[in-house]
Amino acid sequence: MTLSPNLRGALWILASAVGFTVMTTLIKFLGDDYPAALQTFYRQLAGVLVLLPLIARDWRGAFRTTRPGIVIFRSSAGVLALIMSFYAYQKLPLADANALSFTRTLWLVPLAGLVLREPIGPRRISAALVGFVGVLIMLQPGAGGVEAWLGWPQLCALGAAFLFALTITGMKVMTRDHTPFVLLVYAAVLGLVFAIPPALFVWRWPTWPDLGLLAAMGVIGTLTQGAYIKGMEAGEAAVMAPVDYTRLVFAVIVGFLLFQEVPRTATVVGAVIVVGSTLFISWREHQLAKQAAAEPT
Repeated sequence: MTLSPNLRGALWILASAVGFTVMTTLIKFLGDDYPAALQTFYRQLAGVLVLLPLIARDWRGAFRTTRPGIVIFRSSAGVLALIMSFYAYQKLPLADANALSFTRTLWLVPLAGLVLREPIGPRRISAALVGFVGVLIMLQPGAGGVEAWLGWPQLCALGAAFLFALTITGMKVMTRDHTPFVLLVYAAVLGLVFAIPPALFVWRWPTWPDLGLLAAMGVIGTLTQGAYIKGMEAGEAAVMAPVDYTRLVFAVIVGFLLFQEVPRTATVVGAVIVVGSTLFISWREHQLAKQAAAEPT
């Protein structure tokens, strides 16, 4: 039986969502003993080891680039985003951290206009503003003082989402003359280089069982990224976007079963608003892309 491209893509994205949930569960489980910077180092190290056989086939092609400045910026921003997001997943309930991570789509709207000079219509601007209202609902400003609703974990989650949006924006520029594999290789190798200094400040040698879990977390993270890329390549972006949000459902289930986390009403309401607004933005970008493709014809 031959699967349709969208169904094949949806299965890849679903596998990515499951892998992402397993990875973040390990991040949270190991968080008491291994700081976010150290976990990021092991994540990048595992990614490089997974990619080494592919790099060895054509190492010159794997590192061929015409934009070294953007490559270095993407890698450094990506590592900082990973450290901040790992910290958020360690300190926040899984549902809260996942919901805040989806704000990267909201950040892409102003970045597309400022960096890529793309025209941004009132619909996408309105959807982004509505999404940020959902963020405020999740954070509940005014309840118990600033520290109670906007502490370091929340700031790191939002900051990581912004940095991930920056790396995605850079990727849109790079894909004009770089293959996805080259971008993946640079993100892994330069990411490992940039992850070493902060890891040294909090270094500790892991026990053998913990080393196995850290290695598993890194490998799963790399495979998750690969599954997401495969899914987006196979199916239409507007169709794949809703499937990616299943990781929020998985996060609620795992958080409740393993960490006794019960989602707050504010988290549920805010997450629904954020997801709805980002889905609209994804659908709108899909419609605009179809119109642009049809214009030459």
